[in-house]
Amino acid sequence: MKIRRLGWAGVEVEFDGATLVIDAVQDSEPLRSSLPHDALTAPRQPNAALAALVTHLHSDHADPAALRRILTTDGIVLRPAPMVGSGDDLVWTRDAEKGFAAHDLTTQVMDEWETTTIGPFEVTAVPAVDGLGDLQVNWVVSAGGHRIFHGGDTIFHGLWWLIARRCGPIDAAILPINGAAVRFSHLRPASPLPAVLTPEQAATAGNILGARTIIPIHFGLDSPPYYVEVDDSLAKFQAAAADLGVHVTVLAPGESRELGALATTHGE
Repeated sequence: MKIRRLGWAGVEVEFDGATLVIDAVQDSEPLRSSLPHDALTAPRQPNAALAALVTHLHSDHADPAALRRILTTDGIVLRPAPMVGSGDDLVWTRDAEKGFAAHDLTTQVMDEWETTTIGPFEVTAVPAVDGLGDLQVNWVVSAGGHRIFHGGDTIFHGLWWLIARRCGPIDAAILPINGAAVRFSHLRPASPLPAVLTPEQAATAGNILGARTIIPIHFGLDSPPYYVEVDDSLAKFQAAAADLGVHVTVLAPGESRELGALATTHGE
């Protein structure tokens, strides 16, 4: 199994000539205007992915227009359940829901612990907790005797041990690390607490999961006062992982690695 980082939280997973993507984003305006121009990378081939896994429907993780260009004609989007409510309840999910319909994407809701098979990939939705209160799942993907975990932008929770027991062993845990605090108009009073894993929490989560390596994602964006990232999040994450004896693999956007190499290469 090969992992290719697409930038921000996106990855492309390849095995035996088949591909799927997770949280692949190309057209999100918040990211395009705030990240370096080369921070988001497209998959290797257009209209080639069998499936697009979406952890949640925020615009920096769900990009229907891009998924239409990424998926095969009969490709499928695996996603959490729709948010139920009105007005401010749907602020961060409404656009993605409209986009799925507008781009005629086939979607399938995945409940926690539900497993499906797509091509050579076995995909399981596992619990996650969203920092803004929207519905989110994380993903475990297996193929060719290897297994990865993708953490979207979950906050820390008490289900890591259960995920490890039910879905381990994990070769690579792909985890957000920037510990951002958010201040948005529909979330009042504002909270100073992190709305995504902090560097230290990400290292701890990867350690509990028993991951052979952690691939950090979801860092490098700071837009105060609305979105405030932990200073030097990558360096702090690497230090916390080193303290726990957890291996780290940092991939630049567009860089890829075979899971066999991730599991056996040390000192990165």
